Amino acid sequence: MASPAPLIAPREGIGAALEKLLGDDLIEHVFAVGEDSITVRREAVAGVMVELRDKLDYQQLMEIAGVDYPDRAERFEVVYHLLSVTKNHRLRVRVCTDEATPVPSIVPVWPVAGWLEREVFDMYGVLFAGNPDLRRILTDYGFQGHPQRKDFPLTGYTELRYSEEDKRVVYEPVRLAQDFRNFDFLSPWEGADYVLPGDEKAGGTGEAPGKGAPSPMTAQEVKKADEKAEKDKAPPPPTPKTTESTTQTGAGAKTNLKAAKTSRDGAKATATAKAKTPATKAAEKAPAKPKAPAKPRAPRKPKAGGDA
Repeated sequence: MASPAPLIAPREGIGAALEKLLGDDLIEHVFAVGEDSITVRREAVAGVMVELRDKLDYQQLMEIAGVDYPDRAERFEVVYHLLSVTKNHRLRVRVCTDEATPVPSIVPVWPVAGWLEREVFDMYGVLFAGNPDLRRILTDYGFQGHPQRKDFPLTGYTELRYSEEDKRVVYEPVRLAQDFRNFDFLSPWEGADYVLPGDEKAGGTGEAPGKGAPSPMTAQEVKKADEKAEKDKAPPPPTPKTTESTTQTGAGAKTNLKAAKTSRDGAKATATAKAKTPATKAAEKAPAKPKAPAKPRAPRKPKAGGDA
C-alpha cells in the first residue's frame, strides 16, 4: 500500500538494478509504503556500500539504527539509511547479527559512520569490526548493560545522584520508593471476586472479611425500601398548647375567673413622673448664672528674623 503523501520519490528499475549489482549478497528486496528496503549478507556489507555509492549514486549515509528482536536467533538488525542526492531517492539497507558476531565497519566508506556505529554499540551492544574508536558515546562511564535492548529493565541497574557529603556524583543500586503496582480496572460496583484493600476490617475481629461494596439496588427494591421506611417512621410529636390571653391559665374555669379580676395595685396605678434625685431638683430651681465676658486676646509678637 502506497503512502497517501510519499516523501520519497520512486525510482524506476531500482529492483532489477540491485539484483544485477549485488548478486548473491542481496537476500531480500521489499518495496512497502513507497520505500525500498534491502537485506544483505552481514560479511559483505562494506563492499555493498561501496557499490551502492559508486554505481547507484547513493552519496550520503544519513543514519544507522538498531532494532532488537529477542525471539530471533540473530536478534539484532543494523539498519543503514542512504540518500541519493542526484536521484532524489532513499534506500534502507539491513543486516542481521547477534550479541557475539561483529558487523564489518563502514567507516572507510563514510567516516561519519564512526559515531553512528558507537551509538548502536552503546544502545544495543552490537560489535563493529574495524571501528577505530568503538566505545560508549551516550551513556555515562561505567554504565552497565545496553538500554535499548528489550530485556533491559526499565529502572536500570544503578542510579546516580549528587552527594552533599562527598561533594560529587555517586552511584547507588536502584531503590524504588514505591513498588510497581498492578492496576485493576474492574469497577468495584460490579462486584469483585476478591477483597478490596480496607474491606478486611468490615467483618470485625474473628469474623469473615468484608465482601466489598454492595451492588446497586433495582427500582423495585428501592421502592420497597422507601415504603418500609415510611411505615417505620415515628409519629410526629403532639402540637403544644398555647393561650391567646392571660385569663387562659390552663388550670380550669375557676382559676381563669380569678385571673381575669383586676388586682388592687393595678387599679390604683397611674402614670408617674420619672423619679429625680434631690440634687437634680435643686439645680433645676436655681437661677441660671450669667456668663463671664471673654478675655481679649493679646496680639502675637513677630518672630525674630521673619518677614514683617
